[in-house]
Amino acid sequence: MKNKSLVSINDFTREEQLRVLEVAREFEKNPVQNILQDYVVASLFFEPSTRTRLSFESAVNRLGGKVIGFSEASNTSVKKGESLRDTILTIASYSDLIVMRNPVEGSARFASEISSVPIINAGDGANQHPTQTLLDLYSILKTQGTLDNLHVAFVGDLKYGRTVHSLVIALCNFNTTFHLVSPVELKLPSSVKMHIKERNLTYHQYTDMTEVIPQADVLYMTRIQRERFSDPLEYERNKNSFNLHRDMITETKENFRVLHPLPRVNEIDINVDASPKAYYFEQALNGVFVRQALMALILGVR
Repeated sequence: MKNKSLVSINDFTREEQLRVLEVAREFEKNPVQNILQDYVVASLFFEPSTRTRLSFESAVNRLGGKVIGFSEASNTSVKKGESLRDTILTIASYSDLIVMRNPVEGSARFASEISSVPIINAGDGANQHPTQTLLDLYSILKTQGTLDNLHVAFVGDLKYGRTVHSLVIALCNFNTTFHLVSPVELKLPSSVKMHIKERNLTYHQYTDMTEVIPQADVLYMTRIQRERFSDPLEYERNKNSFNLHRDMITETKENFRVLHPLPRVNEIDINVDASPKAYYFEQALNGVFVRQALMALILGVR
């Protein structure tokens, strides 16, 4: 895995994904080390982010590394018309690893093809978000004790939700049964469902999440993303499609957990937060350990 870019979750084999989770468990036990003291990580966020950017930077800082970069493109030469190619070629000469979020699908793959240092995709438009997938897998493993033979329900924006796309693809390695809940306009794309079909796995589609909650081991909620809609009317039609309340999860399986990549808007009521079955804030913390593991493996210090 040394010097290997992570653009799509498919860039890592099942065994490599499990290796990241194994090392993440080690970092959870001992998150403050000095193993990146000789490394510089560039954090290039052309699109707003809170958890992903700060968890990466927290991960680097806890391991003794240095972070350079920016949190919005308006503060860079991109505003002057600099191309992504020139930005990547320049920043690669300043750093040992680049973490990049960009609203353009395919931008991370392009960056990985021209960069002299590894690229970690922190989200490219509505395409993929592989590091979120790794922390989601880690969260599922911690709460369920296994990744195999689970019933996982995805709720909300399955069309534009890059976290959903990456996680569905990854869970195809673990004999998952998929329950896909969305408005008709926001169904999971056929290109992602093809991964399920190719593995001869089962998926069911719904428009009402109350049908799937009793069956689910994991309920993966997502927000309806205003920024992904080109048509404001389509967003207005769908923005309040689903709302989870605490009384909806009282009769669930003992191992049932609610996950969410965050940020949330109104799809999970705050009364769910106090439930022992709510796991999304712990899920966000898991991102630090997983990103520590990923960077340590790519930089060859683990």
